[in-house]
Amino acid sequence: MSRSVTKAINSIPRHTFLLVLQLALTGCASFVEQVMSVTDLDVTPIVDLFKTKEPEISAEQTARLKLVAAARPLWQSSVEESKAAIFLPVSESGAVYAANSEGRLVRLHAATGRQAWSIDTQHKLSSGVGMGEGMLLLGTFKGEVLAFDVTGKSLWKAQVSSEVLGPPQADSGIVVVRTGDGRIFGLDATNGKRKWVYQGATPALTVRNPSRVLIKGGAAFAGFAGGKLVALNLSNGNMNWEATVSRPRGATELERITDVTSLPVADEWQVCAASYQGRVACFEINNGNQIWARDVSSSAGIAMDDNYIYLSEDRGAVIAYTKSNGTTVWRQDILSGLRLTAPTVRGTRVVVGDSQGYVNFFRHDDGAIVFRAVTDESAIFAHPEPLPNGVIVQTRKGGLYAFGIQ
Repeated sequence: MSRSVTKAINSIPRHTFLLVLQLALTGCASFVEQVMSVTDLDVTPIVDLFKTKEPEISAEQTARLKLVAAARPLWQSSVEESKAAIFLPVSESGAVYAANSEGRLVRLHAATGRQAWSIDTQHKLSSGVGMGEGMLLLGTFKGEVLAFDVTGKSLWKAQVSSEVLGPPQADSGIVVVRTGDGRIFGLDATNGKRKWVYQGATPALTVRNPSRVLIKGGAAFAGFAGGKLVALNLSNGNMNWEATVSRPRGATELERITDVTSLPVADEWQVCAASYQGRVACFEINNGNQIWARDVSSSAGIAMDDNYIYLSEDRGAVIAYTKSNGTTVWRQDILSGLRLTAPTVRGTRVVVGDSQGYVNFFRHDDGAIVFRAVTDESAIFAHPEPLPNGVIVQTRKGGLYAFGIQ
């Protein structure tokens, strides 16, 4: 890619997220080719993810889906539409916390959806709510990290290098923040002061999405462009190990994109991640040695339980692999053609949101779809968040819908 094209791509306003988030979720190669041909630096190519045409499914699929039993929400609420980012609610200690791009932060009772309080943070927010160390954590388009207590009282504000891509996470006195310029920051949880920073790879063409960092066992695990997965020491930011989920393949820069865009998952023995146009792979958690890998493309992500790895594939399939060796257990294609969220496992159900605003419940052992629940018919982009008695999703329009597990 020429320097002029790279400069043109980098001139896209970061708060729109838009270049490759659109690519990741819709596979829109024609758009990327158009961007790569731009030479006039006064032209800023922008595609708004929230205004793109929804994918279409066949009449046969539509008929099959109409036969699936419907589920009703336990309760519903709203935080208004989020116009420029993807938001994920979080549940903790009987409460649900949710936010929107206009800066609204609310606390709801997890059992009833009744609002306990609502505050205006007076900031344009770029991600959903993160938690840890007794705090609620938010990020902004201007690279600010905001910390509140569970009553909504402001604790501190910190500055990082660029927009915050996903909800900050905290553990062991460290707040971990991921930014749009490929950095991961470790901040002091008591005051927000910087303790360390890690710089990841940032190629000219990459998939930008609200990716998060997994904290487990004193380490922070994060995926990067080029198919890399890294494990960082939580206390000082040093790299414990780096592993390759997938390697770039193809003749063009578009074909060679193979970024790890979603949250890794882990148990006590292994950590697993999936990449766009690449693979799903599992590694020994202590040293990064590969256990198994399978070719598949996923920008949405994966989930794990005691026996299986569940993956939302970019063409709309949901796939289950054995956790020990990656053998395919089942593949469910009934949602083929839709954009899916990462799966969430609740008991014997695998729960996935989709771009038509439905929440889909599958059996974990054979992939059969058992329930399908409609929200406000606007897209669900973030994975269903576990509740004590079910899951909750946040839609593009800001709708909050809680569902029980049946």
